[in-house]
Amino acid sequence: MMSRDPLDELFETAGSGNRRALGKLLTMVEKRGETAAKVSERAHRDAGQARVVGVTGAPGTGKSTITGRLAAASGASRPAILAIDPSSPLTGGAILGDRIRMDNHVGNSAFIRSMATRGHAGGLAVAVPDAIRVLDAAGCDPIIVETVGVGQVEVSIAAAADTTVVVVTPGWGDAVQANKAGLLEVADIFVVNKADRPDARGARRDLELMLDLGHRSGWRASIVLTTAIEGEGIDDLWTEIERHTAHLRESGELIRRRCRRRRDEVADRIELELRDRVHQIIQNQSGEFALGRVDRNELSPAAAAELLLSTLTSDKPPEG
Repeated sequence: MMSRDPLDELFETAGSGNRRALGKLLTMVEKRGETAAKVSERAHRDAGQARVVGVTGAPGTGKSTITGRLAAASGASRPAILAIDPSSPLTGGAILGDRIRMDNHVGNSAFIRSMATRGHAGGLAVAVPDAIRVLDAAGCDPIIVETVGVGQVEVSIAAAADTTVVVVTPGWGDAVQANKAGLLEVADIFVVNKADRPDARGARRDLELMLDLGHRSGWRASIVLTTAIEGEGIDDLWTEIERHTAHLRESGELIRRRCRRRRDEVADRIELELRDRVHQIIQNQSGEFALGRVDRNELSPAAAAELLLSTLTSDKPPEG
């Protein structure tokens, strides 16, 4: 009698709702390497069913509370939350605090996972799609991906979702002005949280003006006012997410968007692999020799780079 593939068994166990098995699969993904590639390949077979919602915005806007509330408002039996910190281990405490705020609103129904790159943000380009794929294959739906800020890395992560929610608060002006090009590009829904503040309507008006100037064709980002701490407006937000999902399906944009994401992921994987190989080349004997020649002004940085790049497509060590 042939023994079953342990990876198949692990996926089957995770699919039945076993959180320990699901956590083990996600840990494999985070560690990268051959095992992560096998997990990704196996997950790819069954993924593609879950709705993926990205939530981003500046720190302090209430993203974590909104994320927890959204998971509960979805009414799903197995929602999942992926909390991403792409900056550094110094902000790890924020993830813990965010998780407590999520737990307060979603209870035990959602699977919550925090992911940090320990300063290696480039790895997220591969780790996040893989984690989403594993959660999807395990039957989680919806999958809500929350990021800690509004930098370029966070915007890129948010763009990996089917529907991207950008959270702002009254008095947001300077922060959004600095990032509005990226935010306008990825936002499908804007949330003005802490709407009980007197200047909330003004924030909504400013967003409307930004959208008017954006000239984005197709879907126009909707704006929802919430007071997340009280749970106000969360049902309206979930309704908008469902409306956007319906638009994506009816227009064919969901298929196009997911195809673009997969193509981007292929490029990201190639870039990450090349980066690793470049580091290996620089650190080996040939690399040290070439860098030594640069230090002695015998070789220019451009010539050294050209010399070492040649080793990427050849098994022979560089000459000279």
